[in-house]
Amino acid sequence: MVQGCTSSAGKSYLTAAVCRILSNRGLKVAPFKAQNMSNNAGVTADGLEMGRAQIVQAAAARVVPDVRMNPVLLKPESDARSQVIVRGHVDREVSAMPWHQRRPAVWSVVQQSMQSLFDEFDVVVIEGAGSPAEVNLRASDIVNMAVALEARDRLGDCPVMLVSDIDRGGSFAHLLGTYECLADEERALIRGFVLNRFRGDAALLHPAPAWLHERTGVPVVGVVPMLGVPLPEEDGVAFERPATAADEFVAVVGLPRASNIDEFAPLGALVRVVRTPDELRGAAGVVLPGSKSTIADLDWLRATGVAGAIGRMAGQGVPVLGICGGMQMLGTGIDDDAGSDSARAGSVAGLALLDLHTEMESGKVLRSATFRDEFGSDLAGYEIHVGRTEGAATPIMWHGEQPVGWRSGNVTGVYAHGLFENASWLVRFAQQCGVELPAGLDDLDVRLDAIAAGVSASLDLTPFGF
Repeated sequence: MVQGCTSSAGKSYLTAAVCRILSNRGLKVAPFKAQNMSNNAGVTADGLEMGRAQIVQAAAARVVPDVRMNPVLLKPESDARSQVIVRGHVDREVSAMPWHQRRPAVWSVVQQSMQSLFDEFDVVVIEGAGSPAEVNLRASDIVNMAVALEARDRLGDCPVMLVSDIDRGGSFAHLLGTYECLADEERALIRGFVLNRFRGDAALLHPAPAWLHERTGVPVVGVVPMLGVPLPEEDGVAFERPATAADEFVAVVGLPRASNIDEFAPLGALVRVVRTPDELRGAAGVVLPGSKSTIADLDWLRATGVAGAIGRMAGQGVPVLGICGGMQMLGTGIDDDAGSDSARAGSVAGLALLDLHTEMESGKVLRSATFRDEFGSDLAGYEIHVGRTEGAATPIMWHGEQPVGWRSGNVTGVYAHGLFENASWLVRFAQQCGVELPAGLDDLDVRLDAIAAGVSASLDLTPFGF
């Protein structure tokens, strides 16, 4: 099991690396994360919803994504409310429960999913969430040490790797503090500490690793360098990092309820998250990402002045791309009479950059598919949205005979997620924006091999039985 001292310590990244390392050794491997909190969701081949991180980890393990690998997914809709997905389906009853009452309703699902993976695979690489040291959440835990102890009881052991992001600073305090917050039986499962995202000369860490080993009895088993190979992010933490100072950039609008932002990983350092009109200035292209609450985020665009800035940039010929909820915002209007997207039922005007109109519906479209674009190329991707869109804008992408993408001049809208993982789409988008793609942005499988090689060279898996 891979646990972390904090959110965004690199657990998902290392879990993917370990999945590929063990798969390379000929083992049948599955990832598992009992509960994700993320609006970065994907769709399995059988039309079920699960966290994108586990879909990427399944690709690393060379197995088909399965909702058992992420049986519970929390999709935040506001600061105090989340939609709960259980085994791929929205569970409205659990969604309505207070946080601390949910465990009895979902723990058996976690247990059953985990056991079925144990029965089917040689190795299950489990990822934790946040930190196991959050003692206020101990009683309701279904994702950290509760899972490790459950696995130990079923299999006889569950060795845990505890990871800290050394690029943030304070790693040795994080590791020691986390260790001290655990119960004795939980500490006994920790077999190695990992310092992740290290830059510089590892010799300069002396004598801290030995000091930590002496204090805890747990060795530092890895100093993993900052590899610089992008993978789709699990959650929105990376969306909050300061923008890079690249001369040319693609502006991704930082909507408060942005979803599926993991899909911009192939753009690498070209991405700059923007939230004000001034930050948009100089962008080579503008992307409106998906949204968990389209109408609320459309209100935010207008309140901040970003909506007007996007309109002006579109009028100046800057390429504008809307994906899913972002595409709905670019249309002439959205009808939500049933309140499917917003507590404020009714109609709202869109940005009117595409001649499209969206009607929100109660059902959710979930589809992993191959889409055909205007050039006849087949593009792998997925749909995950509420709403039906029609209008006079020119269709440029289809699922079968059904349009799922439209264009008007330099403004494009698509329902399909995951398109940037397709080389033809990625290159054309960069050409439209007039930017040069960063070197080394290979397809996902090549990136996973590179990550596995980098991690394997700096991580000792012997304490974990491999």
